[in-house]
Amino acid sequence: MLDQSKALELFEYKNGKLYCKAKTNPKSNKKNIGEEVGGLNGQDYLVTKIHYKSYFVHKIIFLMHYGYIPQIVDHIDGNTLNNRIENLRAVNLSQNQHNRGIDKRNKSGFKNVAWCKRTKKWRVSLAVNNKSMEFGRFSDIELADLVAQEARDKYHKEFVRRITCSN
Repeated sequence: MLDQSKALELFEYKNGKLYCKAKTNPKSNKKNIGEEVGGLNGQDYLVTKIHYKSYFVHKIIFLMHYGYIPQIVDHIDGNTLNNRIENLRAVNLSQNQHNRGIDKRNKSGFKNVAWCKRTKKWRVSLAVNNKSMEFGRFSDIELADLVAQEARDKYHKEFVRRITCSN
């Protein structure tokens, strides 16, 4: 099991990147001392191997700074390659979901806004305490987006992604 002292022994942290201080796999010569570690996995996260076990680079960085690895380490700005410590925070699953970008299946172009075929209006809804809450139906999509933004600010607080979600 990787702990803080072992991580500090193996790696050096500089500006969101990890550099090799010691060999992480006894029989491997893949990384030289001083080289940056981490390769992309299939979901755009950097990973590295320590004694043949894969670890997320952002979780190692969090461990090095705070002494533990939480179940979920969130990238505040949503960029999975920005592993600066000030961009990482421990969150629960619900908080992590609040910080997601717009879903690729979204057809409105606005987060938490969907077209209601029955009423022929834009419906605003979001999860609050693991329950879906509706915040109204609107003829104007920009008004629906504004209501959605205000609802996220009120209920999701610091876990709201501060980016424009529209197309």
